[in-house]
Amino acid sequence: MNIIDLYVNNLRKEDISLFAQKNDINLNDNELDFTYNFIKNNYKEAIKNKDTFNLSAYKDKYSEENFVKIEKLLTKYINYL
Repeated sequence: MNIIDLYVNNLRKEDISLFAQKNDINLNDNELDFTYNFIKNNYKEAIKNKDTFNLSAYKDKYSEENFVKIEKLLTKYINYL
């Protein structure tokens, strides 16, 4: 188990909500639930395919404003992986 696995295993919805708020993203309950479940269930696949991961497949899960902000945030942070 690596540090990312440990982090995700301990991740709470509140952590996602606080991180989003710090980045000027206000997730509604459905967006928060989707994001939490997506991370918990798909983070390994997303990291494995970080160069080809396409967030637009999930565009309908977010408001237009949030999707744009999340896409920028993902682009910024995925380079650290």
